[in-house]
Amino acid sequence: QVQLVESGGGLVQPGGSLRLSCAASGNFFSINAMGWYRQAPGKQRELVASIISGGSPNYADSVKGRFTISRDNAKNTVYLQMNSLKPEDTAVYYCNIAATSLSRKLYNYWGQGTQVTVSS
Repeated sequence: QVQLVESGGGLVQPGGSLRLSCAASGNFFSINAMGWYRQAPGKQRELVASIISGGSPNYADSVKGRFTISRDNAKNTVYLQMNSLKPEDTAVYYCNIAATSLSRKLYNYWGQGTQVTVSS
């Protein structure tokens, strides 16, 4: 199976920065895309940023100019650099990958979630 392990969440003041990491391990043929979602209490989970293999990154309008998604293909790791954080960014952040299995089927896998709290 495939596992995603997230790290980097925590409590930060408004205007501060955090970097989230998500490392994929297990058996898969290839990773097609990696992304970050977030879910605040009482709200629907939303896509924050994504990056497709061989393509350009995509961002939600609410984080453009502040967040940067990147990946290290050799380490099967995706990062989310979050700058100029706002209280509205407070949520549980989930890593997601779209990966092709050894049997050539496409699946989505989710990380365990990491809490990001922006408060003074």
